[in-house]
Amino acid sequence: MGQFNKGGTGRIELIPGIDIHTMAIGLITLVVVTVVTLWFYANYIYDEDAARALTASKKPVSTEIVSLRIYPIKSCRGIEVQDTKLHKTGLDLDRQWMFVDAKSRQFLTIRSDPSMTLIDTGLSGDGKGRWTELHVSIHDTDKHIKVPCYPTSEWLEENTKLSKVEIWGEETDAWEYSEGINAIFSEYFKKPVALVYKGPTPRNARGNGSPELYGKEQEHHFADVMSIQIASEASLADLNSRLEAAGHDQLTIERFRPNIIVKGDKAWDEDSWKKVCIRTTDHQREAIWKTHLDVLCHCARCQVPNVDPDTAEKHAHEPWDTLMKFRRIDQGGVAKYKPCFGMLCIPTSDGPIAVGAALEVVERTEKHLYNTSRFEDL
Repeated sequence: MGQFNKGGTGRIELIPGIDIHTMAIGLITLVVVTVVTLWFYANYIYDEDAARALTASKKPVSTEIVSLRIYPIKSCRGIEVQDTKLHKTGLDLDRQWMFVDAKSRQFLTIRSDPSMTLIDTGLSGDGKGRWTELHVSIHDTDKHIKVPCYPTSEWLEENTKLSKVEIWGEETDAWEYSEGINAIFSEYFKKPVALVYKGPTPRNARGNGSPELYGKEQEHHFADVMSIQIASEASLADLNSRLEAAGHDQLTIERFRPNIIVKGDKAWDEDSWKKVCIRTTDHQREAIWKTHLDVLCHCARCQVPNVDPDTAEKHAHEPWDTLMKFRRIDQGGVAKYKPCFGMLCIPTSDGPIAVGAALEVVERTEKHLYNTSRFEDL
């Protein structure tokens, strides 16, 4: 420590060259700044507008999530939710069930049977914000069943049997429901079918999400290629303007069966995304949740979007023909012969996600190639 000095000027110095009055002013300033900072943190940091302003000062907000959709049963009607949880396997309850042919064990898809879009799904909860039951019904009929959303191992052992099923040429395990559950669906499909719930054996992502291209194994449920599809309202608006100009009806985003729908600053901006961060403001817990996704490739489309989800009628040409005119943008694998709409992603973190959340583009690339590009080379 410095010595007490009393010079000819009358100053008292604890440290040579610094008098006690200067030190006092400095300490007072430090205390005031600290108190103001803590007060601001406590009162404003979790306010939505303030939180977004602070976020925007670091990284510009690219767009906003305007809708979240889950499809509990593969190829059947989806459900729009206001909030859910993003797991590394995808959105909670998304594509955890599917139908299989009871004899061949092959999965059933809307591609070969558009009537699957008339199998409705719904959720009921415990009144405390947690879903408890999945409701499945045949559209415009009283045929209806319900099963637990999160069945325990004991429930599965008592009410299902673990069996093998095949999806896209790959065998995986699944819990198969009883005939009492499946009867109404066998009647609907006019052949024996079974509703199944994903079994315990991991099923890895395919294509750009395969270990060979992604660089690691990533588990998901019954999605075709990988667990998350992001689509943009701005891109849909551009497509609809082209359809309308050609004399066709506009389409809803449901045609493309995405999970996360963003507002979009401009049409097709998502083509160049590589990594995105979603920031969800949680006022109840006074927190901002950050979740991340790797954007691996364009979503090369089949003709499922030609199917009207309300009627199950498949249009002979649209929107396929219009998309083929301007959205053959990917020269990788089979995508060179198909149009692209939306982006396929793999979550890299878990956490809550909600409508209104900000989606920020962390990295971009111009090297996306369907089923071709290694993620580390993008």
